[in-house]
Amino acid sequence: CVLATNTSTLDIDEIANVTERPQDVVGMHFFSPANVMRLLENVRGAETADDVILTAMATGKRLGKVSVLVGVCDGFVGNRILHQYLRWASILLEDGCMPEQIDRVWTDFGMPMGPFAMSDLAGLDVGYRIRQEQAATRSGNERYVEIGDRVVEMGRLGQKTGGGYFDYTEGSRKPVPNAEVTALVLAESARKGIERRDFGDDEILNALTDLMTNEGAKILEEGIAMRPVDIDITYIFGYGYPAFRGGPMFRADAEGLAACLERIEAAYARTGDHAWKPSALLKQLVAKGQTFEQWSKARAA
Repeated sequence: CVLATNTSTLDIDEIANVTERPQDVVGMHFFSPANVMRLLENVRGAETADDVILTAMATGKRLGKVSVLVGVCDGFVGNRILHQYLRWASILLEDGCMPEQIDRVWTDFGMPMGPFAMSDLAGLDVGYRIRQEQAATRSGNERYVEIGDRVVEMGRLGQKTGGGYFDYTEGSRKPVPNAEVTALVLAESARKGIERRDFGDDEILNALTDLMTNEGAKILEEGIAMRPVDIDITYIFGYGYPAFRGGPMFRADAEGLAACLERIEAAYARTGDHAWKPSALLKQLVAKGQTFEQWSKARAA
């Protein structure tokens, strides 16, 4: 008998520690909607037995899922990376962008929807409740953007209420910019004394994709994911990342890790934000002139 949890946030090891058979506890994180999304993150806890992992992987195969094996951390692989670029999209809002520009850049890149339309679809109240619960433990050194909270407090919870960051007409999922949200974004920037500026599309795209690369590299160096291809598979099958781009880690290799690291280091020097602290693995690969793929093959040899 195996105890499998579908959690996307709870600590698998904490669950296992209150059982008498921690070796039989495993995470099986199905992506929503589970009848459509093919990805399955199977999460190995500190004491999860090999035969339990094999059972989870075999179950995923029988269900027609694309399974990846990941380790325990907040958000596992997919949502950990997602948190970083969603957070930075909100910072871009406060610094000068509007939701429609950021979402357009993301969909032009090939994603099925932008970060703000995706948040509207999921329901803004879910993230709001989590942020309120985390408020007491949030680091005072971390930049926190209240725009999303203010949108919820306006009664705009996303598609289910006809509006969130965007408006939605009945029977349509097409996001339409909302004048009240635009005014809110401008007011929040002014309240914090932020001098808004224009952002080019390339600057927005680089910020979001570079954060994915940097966080992905940290996930690899921590052993949460075993291979860069596991991160690529997670994003293609779990988040609709454009398959023709090969996944975030493959794309970083193709675009050039040195240029990526240079932008990350510049962003870290400019902002001091923890999200931009360069991955030790990424710095190591650039110093050696290697790619993520070459690193992965060397480890497997």
